[in-house]
Amino acid sequence: MPLLARTVATPIAIVVRPGAVEALAPLLSDGRISSGGKVAIVVSPGRGDAIGARLLEQLPRARIIPVAGGTLDGALELMAKLREDFYDAVVGIGGGRTLDVGKYAASMAGLPFVSVPTTLTHDGVASPVASLENRGRKASYGVHVPIAVFVDIDEVRSAPPAHLASGVGDALSNLSAIADWELAREVRGEAVDGLAVSMARSAAEAVIDAVPGTDHYLAIVADSLIMSGLSMMVAGTSRPCSGACHEISHALDAYHGSPGLHGAQVALGALFASWLRAREGMDDNGLFARLDTAMAVHGLPRSPDALGVTAAQFAAAVVDGPRTRPDRFTVLEHLDLPAPRIEELVDAFVTTVDP
Repeated sequence: MPLLARTVATPIAIVVRPGAVEALAPLLSDGRISSGGKVAIVVSPGRGDAIGARLLEQLPRARIIPVAGGTLDGALELMAKLREDFYDAVVGIGGGRTLDVGKYAASMAGLPFVSVPTTLTHDGVASPVASLENRGRKASYGVHVPIAVFVDIDEVRSAPPAHLASGVGDALSNLSAIADWELAREVRGEAVDGLAVSMARSAAEAVIDAVPGTDHYLAIVADSLIMSGLSMMVAGTSRPCSGACHEISHALDAYHGSPGLHGAQVALGALFASWLRAREGMDDNGLFARLDTAMAVHGLPRSPDALGVTAAQFAAAVVDGPRTRPDRFTVLEHLDLPAPRIEELVDAFVTTVDP
């Protein structure tokens, strides 16, 4: 019998609205995830603590476990704590680092994970990937997709503006990542998953023209980050959301001390990669101009200096980028430019975006 459809693991519940956390306790005790609310609530200092305390009032059998930072060691410590008792699930409440620690520990312990972000910083809110520091460097680890995602607009509304801009930047970078994936298909015959591309592109297009400043805008950003995460689940790889943009960002993390938030770094990487494609006659859809305009509107850094690095440091990250993902083919691998030429091009790029 021919294959008529495919089955993809997705969250059983996605709630994006003001007051969303009020629906969390009922979900955790109605039998779908837990029959009696015996869950581990992983929280970060700050608003995560407050939400966790409210949740504990409704789920007396739950246990709150504070975590700090976003390291592999921290995730392994959490995993050990999870194995000290029997839990039905892990609930992560906090920023991206807290969620990544929780996702990894839950996956290693064989427990479902509920994602409750308090900021919209990157697409890790619903992705099958955890980004953790290990020995001073960030690395990506495959994990289970969250079983549920709750984004409370009342909570994310008060997050720092730079965090929201970072989330927008992460979603926008999908367009550059898709262009790289399609380039790999043209040059190397790499298979491209059409459904994953459609989801990742839709996520980016939703935010590129969105008008900041309203709860509706916050919901669009949240939906876009969730859709981006699920596109990676569909593809079985981070390809639809990660190309040269992320290679450059990973190099900035590894060699230049992570100068900006993840979404800001990948957005700048996407802008430069799109500028390269336009320069080489590979940008038929005007992506560079669209990204440049959107990044200005959403307050994202459009030059190395605005990110907090020099042009020379950014050029070094472009040179080192392909080393961070040796199996990935992007515009950087395609052009395979020597370091002196990349330095010249970065200077020309800076002149273009910041004349």
